[in-house]
Amino acid sequence: MITGLKPREATAIINSLTGGVVPKIGLQHITVGRSAEVDAFLQALSDVKNGHSMFKFWIGDFGSGKSFMLHLLNTVALKQKFVVANADFTPDNRLYSNDGKGVALYSAIMDNISIQTMPEGGALPTLLEKWIEQMLGETATEQNISLMDIRKEEHLPLVEQKIMKTINTITEVGGFDFGLVILKYYKGYITGKDGLKRNALKWLKGEYRTKTEARADLDVREVINDLNYYDMLKNFCKLFVSMGYSGFMINLDEAINLYKISTSTMREKNYEKILTIYNDCFQGKVNNLFFNLAGTKEVLENERRGLFSYRALRSRLETNKFETAEIRDFAQPVIRLLPLDHNEIFVLLKNLKEIFDFNFSTNIAIDERDIHQFMEELFNKPGAEEFLTPREVIRDFLNILSLLRQNPEIDKQQLFGDLQVKDERPVEMSLDDIEEL
Repeated sequence: MITGLKPREATAIINSLTGGVVPKIGLQHITVGRSAEVDAFLQALSDVKNGHSMFKFWIGDFGSGKSFMLHLLNTVALKQKFVVANADFTPDNRLYSNDGKGVALYSAIMDNISIQTMPEGGALPTLLEKWIEQMLGETATEQNISLMDIRKEEHLPLVEQKIMKTINTITEVGGFDFGLVILKYYKGYITGKDGLKRNALKWLKGEYRTKTEARADLDVREVINDLNYYDMLKNFCKLFVSMGYSGFMINLDEAINLYKISTSTMREKNYEKILTIYNDCFQGKVNNLFFNLAGTKEVLENERRGLFSYRALRSRLETNKFETAEIRDFAQPVIRLLPLDHNEIFVLLKNLKEIFDFNFSTNIAIDERDIHQFMEELFNKPGAEEFLTPREVIRDFLNILSLLRQNPEIDKQQLFGDLQVKDERPVEMSLDDIEEL
């Protein structure tokens, strides 16, 4: 039996993997073959905790485990007391835009903020209230007022002064309005005005689209938009560190959607934004911030549409020329995820069988010899070498377990024989023939 497996984790693992997505919890129970990457990541986390910043690019073929790796990094970072957020690039979520797609990415990041006690996201209100309680406690100590009395209306100005003073010391661009909105959140929190809290949270998450609306609700001059959202992320990073967290880690997946931007000018603007963040991280212009970006080899290396099409990025992201499959350099910005070997996949499937049995309180008649036979059948199918991915192997295996659980009379050998390999790669992967608009 897998040590420490919880029923909630088992259910999340089986349901998510059957659906072809990565579970948000329990990844430690199904992690195989990535120890070197995790060890290097722990060292990078230590550097960021000590005040540095980092930008890592996780590159691998479709289905090679990029999304899994980002979720695994989440699990590791949360245990190191980082605030973590995840977002996917989509046609409507980008790093740069002039029509709201940049701030849409920011809103997705803020929606998915996680801490160790809330690993599935939605932790921003909890963090704000924790910080407010910290401000209340510090003000009470400084003013020699009891923790009970400091909440009284007569002491509101003292706490407000403390909040604004603290915000001013930890923020830079946009700090004034940022502080005013947190002040509004504090007033809503302390007086029980939930509407005021909701409006403040709406502003902080970048959901106000006009200054007029924000001014009417919160009496502030600005809103978070495509141009200033990155500054707000840096402000939040400083706020989280002031609360005692190690740093702020932001994971950005599905970089193929930047590669697919049809106009070269807009695509280059997005790559320029990556360069800006990259330079800030490695030149010491920002502290305790960790960006991870996941994409395919095509996204990185395509000289017409990929990151290498932007000369300044290419010079920074070219792989160590002395690296080989056996001799890896995990300290460089680009980490290439190699496919799991057959032994690692065997261990993974064996673990999944145990998790499946635990989740459904059953004992499916599949032993190690059957797992070997399943793998032999699948990996010897036509097209397996070119198209087969860990995602498809896992899903096929879980689907067979599901059928056997509900229909124990079925011949498992027949199920193994019916396995097929399909090309699951998205058709958009090859875009060189698309004309620029």
